[in-house]
Amino acid sequence: MNKEANHYLGEAPIGKLMMKFSIPCIVSLLVSALYNIVDQIFIGHGVGYLGNGATNVVFPITIIALAIALLIGDGGAAFLSICQGKNDRESAHKSVGNALVLFIGSGILLTILFVVFKNQILWGFGATENNIAYAMEYFDYLVIGIPFSMFGNGLNSLIRADGSPQFAMLSIFSGCIINVILDPIAIFGLGMGMKGAALATIAGQIISALIGASYLFRTRSFKFKKESFVPDAAILKQILPLGISSFLTQMSIVIVMGVMNNIIVQYGALSRFGADIPLTVIGIVMKVFQIVIAFVVGVAAGSQPIVGYNYGAGNNDRVIKIYKTMMLAEIAIGLVAMILFEFFPLQIIAAFGSESALYNEFAVMAFRIYLSTIVICCIQKSTSIFLQSLGKPFMSTGLSLLRDFILSVPLIIILPRFFGLEGVLYSAPIADVLSMVGVVIMMLIVIKELRAQPMKLQTQER
Repeated sequence: MNKEANHYLGEAPIGKLMMKFSIPCIVSLLVSALYNIVDQIFIGHGVGYLGNGATNVVFPITIIALAIALLIGDGGAAFLSICQGKNDRESAHKSVGNALVLFIGSGILLTILFVVFKNQILWGFGATENNIAYAMEYFDYLVIGIPFSMFGNGLNSLIRADGSPQFAMLSIFSGCIINVILDPIAIFGLGMGMKGAALATIAGQIISALIGASYLFRTRSFKFKKESFVPDAAILKQILPLGISSFLTQMSIVIVMGVMNNIIVQYGALSRFGADIPLTVIGIVMKVFQIVIAFVVGVAAGSQPIVGYNYGAGNNDRVIKIYKTMMLAEIAIGLVAMILFEFFPLQIIAAFGSESALYNEFAVMAFRIYLSTIVICCIQKSTSIFLQSLGKPFMSTGLSLLRDFILSVPLIIILPRFFGLEGVLYSAPIADVLSMVGVVIMMLIVIKELRAQPMKLQTQER
């Protein structure tokens, strides 16, 4: 690696750089989110809402796999960017090599654990007597693709940090195209139902992983050596803390979904909607929410190499400008999403299949309430990634946990006791508003430090 390979990160116009890195990142993450969305759309039309409810039960295992992949990939990417800014050649190639070893090992281990604890996982994430058969069929095949999914998603972060966001986009996009083509063929043409949807997803994940792996022979800012793939405790101590925020952000989704699914089944059964309608709808709402988050994280994660390079090089005034530009983009994304969710919820839910008036009634209510403060959520999540890019894992992790775990889980449990099923929906907007206080406090501290101590901050929280 040589510093000149990425010197433009400290010189080119910020807006132009963010477009260059963020758009491919957005597309990559959006395509990843569409894997599950596409399955739900075709399953909704081919199997019915019980099939969609089953995908909601299985969905958390894909998030767990993604969480571990991003723990390694985002942590490695953040450290690689900082190494580029400091011209630390030795640490750069070792960080990527160690990450690759972890991708493979953790993917195999996680798949084994999922298979062994299948029943506990499915019932624990809210399966009902009506959808458990669908959930088991979907799970049995989807779990095969876990190692490929982890390798492809984690490697994408490293490819972006190496200065090739377009290639990262290509690898994920190719897999999604395969999934979209095979889904209707398997579900409708071959009549394979849930099994067909899972196999189509696996095929896409394998293609993405293989394309991503081919990049390792044409890296830009570093070259592999034999020692790159020897586990190095010193390197791992740098990588993993920087990926903790991404890991906890995803794992908090798993925890929230697990708690929410069980609470929804419990209070839904006591309501006129029943247990299966709310369970299915919330799954769809969460996956549509993931599309918005793909844009939000895409802007922030796409900017990570720019932030990391400039921070490593001591260009702290430029770092502050990047954050301000990032916030303008995130607020715009949040406003567009809020308008869609408040004024067009019925049109959105219709894409997942035509159901009863009662089903549609709950769906409209869920979109309008649960996602009403999406703008604040966009600011909170992007700020957490920005702090991660600065090599501040504790602040980044704290901010992620505040909204997605510390506030959300208790609210999901407590509010339904007073407001019934509707109380679950109000948990998200309340958590968003309260967590915004943490965003303001942390960023006032960080910006003050960046302005006052431009060089000293580089050694903090590493």
